[in-house]
Parts: sequence; structure tokens; C-alpha cells
Amino acid sequence: MQEGEMAADGARSRLGNLAHRGGGGSNSSSPSSSPKLGGGRSRTPPQHQKHSPASPGSKHQQLRQGIPASPGHTFRRVTLTKPTFCHHCTDFIWGLAGFQCEVCNFMSHEKCLKHMKTLCACMAPSLVRVPVSHCFRPPGHYKKKFCAVCRKLLDDSLALRCEVCELHVHADCVLFTCSDCRLCYHDSQQDHDTYHHHWREGNLSSSARCEVCKKTCGSSEVLSGMRCEWCGIQAHAACYVILNHECTFGKLRNMVLPPNSVLLQSRNFSKMHCFRISESLQTEQDEDNETDGIIQGSVKETPTSTDSSKQSLKIYDGHDAVKRNQPRTISVPRIAKSEEVVEAALRAFYIPDEPQDYELETLTQQTLVSDDIINRNGATDDGKVSSVFKETTPEAWIIRAKPKEREVIKVYLGWMKVGVAYISIPVALETTVKNIIQEVLLQLRRLKENVDDFRLVEVLMGSKQVQRMVLPIEDLILDRLKDIRKTSIRQMNQTRFYLEENLKPDIKIEILLSGLPPLLSAEEYTNILKDSLGIKEHLVTVVPAYAPQGAVVLQISCFSEAERIFMLVKDTTVNNKQITAVIIPHIMHEKLPQYSCPLLVFVNPKSGGLKGRDLLYSFRKLLNPHQVFELTNGGPLPGFHTFSQVPYFRVLVCGGDGTVGWVLGALEEIRHKLVCTEPSIAVLPLGTGNDLGRVLRWGAGYSGEDPYSVLLSVDEAENVLMDRWTILLDAQEVVDSMENGISEPEPPKIVQMNNYCGIGIDAELSLDFHHAREIEPGKFNSRFHNKGVYVRAGLQKLSHNRNLHKDLKLQVDQQEVELPNIEGLIFLNIPSWGSGADLWGSDNDNRYGKPRIDDGLLEVVGVTGVVHMGQVQGGLRSGIRIAQGSYFRVTLLKPIPVQVDGEPWIQPPGQIIISAAGPKVHMLKKSKQKQKKTSSSSKEAKGDSVTLNDNGS
Repeated sequence: MQEGEMAADGARSRLGNLAHRGGGGSNSSSPSSSPKLGGGRSRTPPQHQKHSPASPGSKHQQLRQGIPASPGHTFRRVTLTKPTFCHHCTDFIWGLAGFQCEVCNFMSHEKCLKHMKTLCACMAPSLVRVPVSHCFRPPGHYKKKFCAVCRKLLDDSLALRCEVCELHVHADCVLFTCSDCRLCYHDSQQDHDTYHHHWREGNLSSSARCEVCKKTCGSSEVLSGMRCEWCGIQAHAACYVILNHECTFGKLRNMVLPPNSVLLQSRNFSKMHCFRISESLQTEQDEDNETDGIIQGSVKETPTSTDSSKQSLKIYDGHDAVKRNQPRTISVPRIAKSEEVVEAALRAFYIPDEPQDYELETLTQQTLVSDDIINRNGATDDGKVSSVFKETTPEAWIIRAKPKEREVIKVYLGWMKVGVAYISIPVALETTVKNIIQEVLLQLRRLKENVDDFRLVEVLMGSKQVQRMVLPIEDLILDRLKDIRKTSIRQMNQTRFYLEENLKPDIKIEILLSGLPPLLSAEEYTNILKDSLGIKEHLVTVVPAYAPQGAVVLQISCFSEAERIFMLVKDTTVNNKQITAVIIPHIMHEKLPQYSCPLLVFVNPKSGGLKGRDLLYSFRKLLNPHQVFELTNGGPLPGFHTFSQVPYFRVLVCGGDGTVGWVLGALEEIRHKLVCTEPSIAVLPLGTGNDLGRVLRWGAGYSGEDPYSVLLSVDEAENVLMDRWTILLDAQEVVDSMENGISEPEPPKIVQMNNYCGIGIDAELSLDFHHAREIEPGKFNSRFHNKGVYVRAGLQKLSHNRNLHKDLKLQVDQQEVELPNIEGLIFLNIPSWGSGADLWGSDNDNRYGKPRIDDGLLEVVGVTGVVHMGQVQGGLRSGIRIAQGSYFRVTLLKPIPVQVDGEPWIQPPGQIIISAAGPKVHMLKKSKQKQKKTSSSSKEAKGDSVTLNDNGS
């Protein structure tokens, strides 16, 4: 069989509760303790068969090779024509022969076959107890990654990447992906208190080391090695089975939001909606990769074989594939039994069933014909084997399941507190759903239970969406199986039946709406939303929890109404302002462990070098996606509202100084709504200046460090206090009122300051940069380019006159201060300005105290022009020290540029008053020990971090 003929039904990954594993701990509620949940039968025949020189695609060849039994694989001996590595041990396969699985392309030494632990891809769905769909972004290119379905390199092929777990898969293989994404929250009855490792195979760093034997377990040549997607431990496929089943979330346990503490009723919402992932944004690939857009056409077909002894056939697995024009192409010998052709068709759709249970019919006739050779199992009347094909053999066929009068189905109990994974129930033509429920209760010895208190749920484990349907109590189950197989036998392989308690759930979906007029009552907000969204008051409760911010919380008791409102908001404006909607999960704080201090992560993907997209992806993998928030989707408010009842948490802000100020301002506004009123805040600098990040030892800017190491640094950081300042801008310039034509003063404006406030040349340069970025935002994707723009703007200001002191007056602590000849006046809260320059200077001065970020004082410094600023940047000079105080009044005599924490504007004549802003804020400062360790052995640290957690970014 050629490589293109093979695919697989599901990734070789597990939710951690693996039944086929040996050793380790177990739990009574885990399927691993159930003798009824097996890894699947072996499809490889016993060893007594003799070798035969049959055709490569024939099952007879693998029947007679004496290959040891293996977990679900169908191995055949192949001749190697290029360097090949074993997927089990990752060593080179010496010689010309190896063994390859015809379904999933698993390559192996002969000696490794008897030690095989990795299941074939077609068996993966059987290991998933609670199916969870993946969260795929638009397809793109991902180099040096392997497809989790067909095990081949992605390279130049279009591929998809799950935003929550480690799964990478070809766009052509996505239909065969198993619904085994991480379980990050529970929905009504899905509630789990004990967590097992969630294993994902392959795509580890080549330097990854095994947790058990401490040897290298990663490979850049093949899909090999196992990694837990929660705690990050890595191991060989042969070693991970002896590890303890239970996962404790590793070194990040203190900051991970445990999945069992998150409740989200998400029946009508996609994973993209639930995790607040912007659907309009294109996927981000690894370096120097670009996306080619959306998949076109149907599933990729195998190229037609040029071998004259073979024939290519298009196979459809049911009416759904015919309707979508998505066949799979198989290449089979012209001289072959029909059973071999049927098995090749099953392999193409990765169905692990026996071929004698299926038959093929031509696509054109849609019915079985009695003298159709292919349905006579390749035998003539005299019992001799015959060729399947004649000269007029059709090229398109549909594979069908033969009708049965009796079957055995598995009824899973994963959403009930029961110690077994599933119960096997025999069914006949007359068996109804009610009969199955009765039989399950009988086997569970729950004879006193009422059948009406339970329901049978059919679950389709699609890769992008898990679909659930409650079966009517009188339905005949064999008829239901027949209908599913007629639609798609592949879907039948991905369909489960679950027994659930027939409880009526208390439905409450919360949606946070922003962008509404501020400071209105609940009744006024309700009337606005009735007019613009047509909300139904008996289903929707409007809570004006954040009226000062123009935001309300909708509590909705109907799934369809919640979905309707959420979709309608995208095209709705109020007072010409776009409304935004964010689905809010409910954190059950009472389920948080005592040691838990979950980390609330805010990422601004537009900051600085535009590295925020990679960080969003990495943090969603390393943590629970429900604790990672994208600031361009609703700002900081959704995150703080989600964590409002969490007793103790920390915050990580990924962005520039302006982003940090945005988050701190939002925190100040809603602090009284939080149980944890003073969360400590760490900074991962993504901006151009990043002065606050420098002061707190987080560095000059993010340059691709391992996000896992960043999180460890946050966990070990020191808590420090920092002053914040309120700036009142009271302009005296009048504006014309639109209502009555009367000239009125512009209303006062209040802004918050964390780092510094600049008046004059400093703000003018920042304003020029701001205008340039607004004109061509795509060019401002690196700190080096951004600083170049600053330099060019500065060169244009060299001829400015030093007369700022004539255009303003300064009072410090109610004392008039005479200003020298300066062109810029700067108020400093932190000892870093203009990308790390020490504007105040380090010289001792008896007039002033040593600056600190928590001393309740600001330092006032002057600069004489662009040349002086350049000298300060180069460390050649300091600024002109003017004053130090806690209360400032600046009188502007004409319009002058002003900037606060990098946000510039032209301020009209009037008063500027700067004073302390309420309580000090708690910031996290990177520990010196951690900083020295990182800088002294960066290469070693990087290797260690990859070993602990290779996140692929």
C-alpha cells in the first residue's frame, strides 16, 4: 500500500484514564479500574502463519508473516528505500526491511513489535471516556510538526492546530481526529474531582527527557514520546505506563485553575466562543511560515497508481460522504479477494471492524445485486478464488454494513458516579431504548430505580463539535444503528451511547455586554436591549453590575435565547457604538484547593512586536484557557468579572506600559466588586519602552523566552508596592455646545499615571510616533523598527527653541517653582524613562531623597531638547533635577503636547493637577535569584524548560 492510501480515525492520545495501561495508581471512578474497558483487540494474526509472497496490499501477506500481536495495528513488512526511524524506540532502522501499520503508518523494528504500547489510530476513540472537541483555527503551515492522525510530517501541507491542546493534524485528516481535547471545564453532569494525566503523543523537543528513565524521549524524525498536557511531564511510550495515573498539575499547580472548579453550560456555543478566541484572526504559525487560507474542495485523494497490476477505486462510507463529495481512494491489486478489498476500504476510513461484516455496492445502482462478484466474498460456485474485478468494474463504490439481527452495544457511564466505564448490552430487532436502560440498571443492581429517571444519549464525537441527542424511549436501537451506518460508517465508529440521570438542569448562561451608555439603571438597560436585541424578559435578567463602565451581565435561562443574543450582538450598535459580548464561565471558588492561587492572564496581541498571538496559544496550553483573556475582546472587565469570587489570585499582564495602565485602571474602577481586592500584578513586557517591566526586573521586552519559565518566575516573584497617581486635566479653552450654540468650557478629564507624565518635547515625539503607527500599523511589528521611528522624529525636532518654561507654571506642594530653560518637563514615578534611561541620575543630592516606587513622591526633571534626551539615553548625562513632591499643579498658557505612560495628546491651556491615587497597588517583582539563574545559564535553562514543557511556540 502506498503512503497516501493510509489515514487514521483519531489521534493517538488519551484523556489520561487509559484502560490498557499497567501500573500506577487507580481510582474507583476511573475507567482504568474497570476490567470492561479494554484498549481493543489486536487485528494482527497469530504467529503460526507462514510467509507468502503475496501482493503488498493483501492481508494474506501480513497473515503469514508471523508478526507478534500489537494493540490494534495491522503491520506488514515493507522494503525501506530511505532513512527510516522506529516510532517506538526512535532509533534508526538498519537494513532494508521494517514493519509499517497499514492504517496509521506506524513504523517499527521487528524487535520492537512485541513491546508495542501505542495503539493504532483507529482504536483511539475507544479510549475516550468523556469526549471533548478540539478548537481548531483556520488552516496554515506548521513546519517540524507531525500529524497526530497519519503520523507524517506536516511540512508544506495545509494543517490545523488545536488552540487548547498539542494536537496538530493535516487538513485532510481532520475528519478522522478523535475528540480527545483537554477537559477544561464541566458542563452540568460532567463533574470530575480526580484528574489523570492527559497524554498526547509526539511533537516533543528533540532534547526532551523521559520522566522515568531520564533518557532522551523526543525526536525530530518521528511522532514519538508522550507528554501530559496538564503537568508537562514527558516519557517514552514504553515508560509512561508505569507512572502514577493521577496528575497533580506539576510545578504550575498553584496557578492553574482546576477544571472541576469551572462550570460552563455551553451546549449551543462553539469552543471558540467559550474560550473567547477571535474567529476572524488568521492562525499564527511558527517562524517564517505563512497561511494559505481555507481548505478548498473535498478530502485529499490518493494519486492514481501507475502500477498496471493495481486498480484505484473511490470509496464512499455512506450518504453523507456522497452528498459532500468526500471519497477516499484506495489502490488494490487487480487479482484480490473481495474481503481484502473491503478491508482496504475499511482501513481508508479507519474502521477497526472485521471485513466480513461489510460489503460494497456500486455508487450508481445504490442497491446490492445478487450476482455482483464483490458481494460473494470472492468465491465462485465451485469454491475457487476469483478476481474481484472485471473489465467493466465501476470506479466508485459505497461501503455498507451488512444487516444484523443481533448486536452488542456498549453503554457508557462516564457522566455518572459509577466505577465501570461501560456495560455491554446485547440487542435484538425488538430491543428498545427502554429495554437497554432496564438492562443497564439491572447489571448495576439498581433495581429500585425508575426507568423514567434515566435517559439514553447518543453522542457523536466529532473533532470540531461533540453532538448529543436524547433518544426517544420507544426507539428500536437496531434501527437507529442502521440509520447511522447508512449515513456514515465512520460516524458510527465515533458514536457512543451514554446513560444519564434524567435531571432537569438549572440553566444559567452568563454573557457580559460592554459598550453600552454608562450609569443607567437596570430598567433603562433592559429597555435599550429590548429595542436593539429583542430580549425576552422572562428568560433574560439584566444585572447592571458595571454601570459606570457601561457594561451589564445578562443571566439567561434558555440555550437558544443565549445563542440568539450572542450572535445578534455582533451586528448591533447603541448610540453608534459597537456592543461586545463575552461568554463568562462560573468559577466555583469553594472547589478551589486551599493552596490555590490561580493566575489571571491578560494578553494584548497588538502590543510591541506582535508576539501576543504566540503567547495566547502557549498560555492556553500551559494553563486552563478560562484563565487567559485577550484584551482586544472586551478589555480587562471579562477577566476580572470571571475571577470576582476567587478569594486569592494573581494577575499577569502581557503588553506594553499602556496595557499595564489599562488593566490597573480597570482594577481600580471595579476593586469593590472583587473578593480579592488587591491582587498582585506581574508584567511580561511586549511594548516598545517597557519601563515598568525593567524596574520590576521582567526585562526590556519579551524576545521568545519559554512561556513555561515565565510562569515559574511569576510563581516565585516578590510582592512589592507601587504608587499610582491621578492627573486632573482642567482645560480653560471653550468649546461650542451642539445643543444650544453657547460656548462652554471643556469638561475636566481624569487619567491615571503609573510610570511618568511628560509635557513638551517628550510628548511631542510620542505623538509623532503615535500618528505614524495609526497610518501604517502593519509596519510596527518590532521594537527595533519602533525605536527607529522615534529617532527619525527626534532628528526633525533638533531646531526647536528652549522656551517651554515661558509657556507653563509649576507649583510643587503649593510652592511656586522657578523653571530653567527647558524644552520638556517630566514627572517620574519609577526610575526608568524612555526605554530604560535613568533620567533622575544616580548622584547623591542632599536636597532630595533617593527615589522609590512606593515613597509617595514624584521626581520632576527637565530636558533641554532632543540632543539632551539622546545623551540621557546613552548614559552620558542625566536630566535637570527640578523638584520632588506629592502634589503638583501645572498651568498651561497655550496648547502643549502631553503624554501619560506613552499615551499622547495636545492639551489645551488650563490646569493640570497631579496627586496620589488611593491605595498603592501590589506588583510582582522578579526575584534576583531567578534573574541571575536565567541570565547566567540561559542555554541550560532553555533546555530544562523544554524538557519540562515543550509548548511548540
